Amino acid sequence: MLTPLTRKAFEQLVPAVATGAQYAYCWGKLPDLLSRVLISVVGMFAVLLVRLLILQEGFDEILLTIGITVGLYWLWGPVLWASLRNREYRKYGYCGFWQGKVLDVFISEELVGTEETVNKRGDLVVVENRERCLNLVVGDESGFSTELRVPLKRSHRAIDIGDHAEMLVFSNRGDLGRIARTSDIYLPDHNLWVSDYPAVQREAFVEISRRLDTYQPVDEPLPRTARPAQKRTPRTSAASKPSSSSSFLTRRDDSRSREFVNPGRSDWEYDQDEEPFDQDRDRPSRPSRRRPKTDW
Repeated sequence: MLTPLTRKAFEQLVPAVATGAQYAYCWGKLPDLLSRVLISVVGMFAVLLVRLLILQEGFDEILLTIGITVGLYWLWGPVLWASLRNREYRKYGYCGFWQGKVLDVFISEELVGTEETVNKRGDLVVVENRERCLNLVVGDESGFSTELRVPLKRSHRAIDIGDHAEMLVFSNRGDLGRIARTSDIYLPDHNLWVSDYPAVQREAFVEISRRLDTYQPVDEPLPRTARPAQKRTPRTSAASKPSSSSSFLTRRDDSRSREFVNPGRSDWEYDQDEEPFDQDRDRPSRPSRRRPKTDW
């Protein structure tokens, strides 16, 4: 099930500036920190060298500002790289909230690097460094599926086939007909995130998920004849396969979710068939009644 989101909700879920989780991810390990410190030291020496070569006055304040900025690169560098990664998501024009299930989950070993060493006999030996990864395949009733590969963690043991999965999808088309990119995956059954890079503002994501979880998806367009209201089913019930791409949307009746749902969709309205003219009673037919429009 796919629900289009407004641009305001999109920018709340994927902020322009790095969050705390994104900063911690880009901070890296000890080798990454040492490389940033080395860049800071080299940059400060370059600024001092420029100061010695330029004997004219008036550039001291500018060089001092540049020197302090470069010297603190080891500290603000993760903010820069995380913000650049967020920009890769925010460049898309449209975003949608996707809900589906886990179709498959398996473990694989991926090559992360090679090292060359010499054994006791003096022969050159190439050592392959491999890492165990979790492969998570999610999809929905429409046939859409995607796979996410992340480093294996102990918390991934709880994942099973059939668990509910939620994520953001990004597209350059207003109808979200072609998905260009997906975000990290949230499993609400276990309150677990499966991701390599935490691109989504997780608190806002869970809040939108909680608000949208109480509504019944529209599986197919309603006919123009009156029919009794269908009883809402809980989230765990399986929905029938939609007949068209427009059935991926979710009908919203509560005004609380209107700030998240894209209002750019055309509203639906349904008419009841007019009663036939009764000549015995000699009166005009009863006018059709219209159901009020609802916002997505």
